[in-house]
Amino acid sequence: QVQLVESGGGLVQPGGSLRLSCTASGSLSGIYPMGWFRQVEGMQRELVAAIIPGGHIRYGDSIEGRFSISRHKVGNTVYLQMNSLKTEDTAIYYCNLKAYQRDFWGQGTQVTVSS
Repeated sequence: QVQLVESGGGLVQPGGSLRLSCTASGSLSGIYPMGWFRQVEGMQRELVAAIIPGGHIRYGDSIEGRFSISRHKVGNTVYLQMNSLKTEDTAIYYCNLKAYQRDFWGQGTQVTVSS
């Protein structure tokens, strides 16, 4: 089994910054594609950012250059630096890892952007 543990969510004012972290553990024998998705209640889960081994990165259309994904050089740990946060960024953020032809998800961390 694979477990993903996220941290770093919270409450921040518009224009502020947050950094999310996610570490994978369990039955992993290599480096795997990882990413961040977010979901607002009643809406579909959407891609925020993804990174694959080798460094190729993809961002969701709504990010507009405000967020940056990176990964630790060792193991399966991924970070999401979020700057210039807007109220519409409020959501539950989920870490994702792709392995063994399936998706693994973290439990989610709440990000609330409000004044």
